Amino acid sequence: MSDFEATSDAGRPASDGPRTRVESDALGEVRVPAQAYWGAHTARALDNFRVSGVPVGAHPHLVRALARVKHAAALANGEIGVLEPHKVRAIAAACRAVAEGRHHEQFCVDVVQGGAGTSTNMNANEVIANLALEHLGHARGSYEHLDPLDDVNRCQSTNDTYPTALRIAISTALGELCAELTLLAAEFAAKGAEFATVVKVGRTQLQDAVPMTLGREFGAFGVTLSEDVDRIRETLPLLAETNLGATAVGTGIAAEPGYAAAAVRHLRALTALDITPAADLVEATSDTGVFLLVSGVLKRTAVKLSKVCSDLRLLASGPNAGLAEISLPARQAGSSVMPGKVNPVIPEMVNQIAFATVGADVAVTMAADNGQLQLNAFEPLIGHLLLQHIGWLTHGCSALRTLCVAGITADRGRLARGAAGAVGAVTALAARIGHEAATEVARDASRTGADVVDVVVRRGLLDRESALRLIAAVG
Repeated sequence: MSDFEATSDAGRPASDGPRTRVESDALGEVRVPAQAYWGAHTARALDNFRVSGVPVGAHPHLVRALARVKHAAALANGEIGVLEPHKVRAIAAACRAVAEGRHHEQFCVDVVQGGAGTSTNMNANEVIANLALEHLGHARGSYEHLDPLDDVNRCQSTNDTYPTALRIAISTALGELCAELTLLAAEFAAKGAEFATVVKVGRTQLQDAVPMTLGREFGAFGVTLSEDVDRIRETLPLLAETNLGATAVGTGIAAEPGYAAAAVRHLRALTALDITPAADLVEATSDTGVFLLVSGVLKRTAVKLSKVCSDLRLLASGPNAGLAEISLPARQAGSSVMPGKVNPVIPEMVNQIAFATVGADVAVTMAADNGQLQLNAFEPLIGHLLLQHIGWLTHGCSALRTLCVAGITADRGRLARGAAGAVGAVTALAARIGHEAATEVARDASRTGADVVDVVVRRGLLDRESALRLIAAVG
């Protein structure tokens, strides 16, 4: 349970008392809904950034990460003696509530914003300050008792807290993606075992090639996705590097002695992540290389998922005029005009997730490229796109596994007939009947349209059982 309960939602008018309160910032006074936990800086951001309609609160991993960064900062400030114990306790209580998933609707600024994330950081400072004030028995907005900047943001800058929170959020989200991708790969492996003895014709350049088993085909899907789990995990140690304590440009200005080491230590304990300070805080404050790396790995994963889904759609094409080697579970009616039509909607959905992820990689690349000098102003877009598409890929993997792959069936008769009749099957027989004889068999089968096995038997080269056994053994 949280240390305290919220009394109202963001912006909801109170049933009694004033409907607004007056707050001020460097630009002057601002009216804020009385029941809002956010304040003047957030109010201005709500007016200025009306872009996507997606609030920061839509990324719960980021909101929780921001709360943990603020929690660690408060503990560090208390430890070095620059924040009073009662304020540390109140801020910690507020941060715990947010980290537990409460009050996320109060994180309402748009994910696409100018200022390198300053509005998001101030939104967090204000919400945590007002929650802490209530914990201390004071009214929201009474910052003379506990201030969003002087207390919640003490020894910090947006330029170190925001990227640190992004890294934590992305690490957490990637862990969930790895879990779902691992389950999906295991489901393909299970189908591979189920189809281990189902012989079919393999294809290259969409032309008949040599025999294989459907089990090998599905097993390969599992292996290719498992490889991407490893690639994703390779990014996690780099995401664990933080510039916390760097403040504005990496010099640590306005951070008290001892703060950075204490904050990193507390953050490591709060997140259970192996967070380490970056070797060069100036470099770490301006560099977005790890986000580029994550985006590239996501693109790789998305492309491979899309390729697998395209293969599933092709293998299931038909059911009468296509390959129709496998059947995908029917999930919904496929047409408003063609009775009985069923479409491969789950693979199609995952294809679209992949297309969007590849497009997002271009945007992340441009954002990383255009960060000037000591700071990248475009980290809000980078963070939003990465978290959004990690989430989409995670949900896509889950849907593909549970709603599609688990229910795939094979048309074993059709596959067996295709393998026996394919000209490529003669490759499996060449070692026994000789290359020249195999070439003649292939020509005969192509010219007459007969099955390769029938031609081999008719020419007296092998009996049917031996020919079928050799073809099956290749798969």
